[in-house]
Amino acid sequence: MATIPEYRSLSPEALDALERAVRQHLRVALRRRGTEYVVVAERLETSGRDDVLTGRLPMTGDLLAFRLRDLESFAVLP
Repeated sequence: MATIPEYRSLSPEALDALERAVRQHLRVALRRRGTEYVVVAERLETSGRDDVLTGRLPMTGDLLAFRLRDLESFAVLP
């Protein structure tokens, strides 16, 4: 069984994984300030000097925006 890669920095491989998640509307587990979120990836965009991932909470449908530089880690879920 393959393990799910967890990214702790914004390497090219990590950004590729996020872009794939957005294209395929995959779930992404994010950790920010000690809290874990699982969202369905919707958009990856640049806002000023920051790259921002927008994801939808599966249970409520709310959209949340995460600045990539604020993330401690993330993993794209199958």
